[in-house]
Amino acid sequence: MVNASTQTNRSRTIAGFVITALLTSFVAATYGFGFYLFAQIVTDMRMDLGFGYTVVGTVTAAGQLGFLVFALLGTWLSTRVGGGQVTIGSAVLCGLCLVGIPMTDSIVVIGVLLTIMGGTAASVYVPLIEIVGRVIDYEHRGKVLGLISSGTSYGVFVNSLLVPSFVGAGNWRGLWYCVGLGTLTATAIAAFAFFRMGLFHAESGPRGGTAEEADRDDSARAGWRMVLVRWVVIVWVMKFLNGFACMPFQNYLSPYLREGLGFDIGFAAQVWGIIGVIGMFAGFAIGWLSDKIGVRSSLVLCYGMFFVSATLLVLAPIGYLPLVSGVLFALAFYPIYGLVPTYVSKSASGAAATVIFGVTNVTQGLGGIVGNYTAGFLKSWTGDFMWYYVVIAVTTVVLGALTLQLPREGSPESAVGRTSTPPTTDKDLSHAR
Repeated sequence: MVNASTQTNRSRTIAGFVITALLTSFVAATYGFGFYLFAQIVTDMRMDLGFGYTVVGTVTAAGQLGFLVFALLGTWLSTRVGGGQVTIGSAVLCGLCLVGIPMTDSIVVIGVLLTIMGGTAASVYVPLIEIVGRVIDYEHRGKVLGLISSGTSYGVFVNSLLVPSFVGAGNWRGLWYCVGLGTLTATAIAAFAFFRMGLFHAESGPRGGTAEEADRDDSARAGWRMVLVRWVVIVWVMKFLNGFACMPFQNYLSPYLREGLGFDIGFAAQVWGIIGVIGMFAGFAIGWLSDKIGVRSSLVLCYGMFFVSATLLVLAPIGYLPLVSGVLFALAFYPIYGLVPTYVSKSASGAAATVIFGVTNVTQGLGGIVGNYTAGFLKSWTGDFMWYYVVIAVTTVVLGALTLQLPREGSPESAVGRTSTPPTTDKDLSHAR
């Protein structure tokens, strides 16, 4: 009996590790390649294809529009066809778009493909709370979601290694082919692993009118009713401002460094490399810290570092200080995208958590649309990227203030979709399932 129990725990641990690694790889592909590769080589593509920064702002804003639409679509599909199917399908679609970009010279077609890839970043992310909630114990979700949120940094780090060699040889198209084929290969492996682990079957489940499905439907309806709950509204506003500030920060970082400040592509690649390396560990580290000091305190810490990072690019973008800015940005940016879903998963339960988190991705997409277009407009109007980094610094102060208005995660004030008060001690949390 003991051996059987030990074997079960070991199998669950292995399954949790595999799921964490696979979900991290999906985020690395859809965010690292789908969102941020264009930002790293936009200068070279612009010179080759001949488009201006108003177009860049429009294209990146369209990517956020795709994020918004797919966030809604992913939320709807996840409760019907299953989270596993949605994540695999999103990764496949992202890989096909990556391969399609170098096949055309039309900025319109490229914009459409980038918009779809921006959408897959949302649809691959929406089911994470549901999948992680089923596989990972409550007390470990902060660490796991923090690590998964750092997946973007792995993609960014790979970009920083590939960009100098491909772009230096004048072969930006080959770079898209490389990451696209790599994404499709990794997704094929992941699909096989999902199938062997039974995730597709478990996620689709019976479609009859079972009690479990009734509970899920009730929980989902409860999630939509949460719009009048104060902390949920605050989280949605915070996600809007996250998209408004965080996405343009990276999208315009390389152009600002190379064209606005006069750094060469090698230095810009170093900054991105630093961001990628630090980000690989930042999500897990801050996620672990949030299990000790709380999600709210960790978020305030992240927004403080984000403020200093943006301020350095405004007041002292000289010497190696942009590298310092990159370090601080990485320490703040990647954990933020794990801390918010951690807060939701510890404050809401069931399909209500999926719905609430799905809407947070919609508001983030709206913020990204407004932010990216505003950044491109300000560049065209003022001739300098600096002014949007001023806007970012101010936004981080607002985000810090909003964070302080959130109730403690897991407290009765934050409980959504629960039938009883959630446990508050580590011992109780380990049994709250």
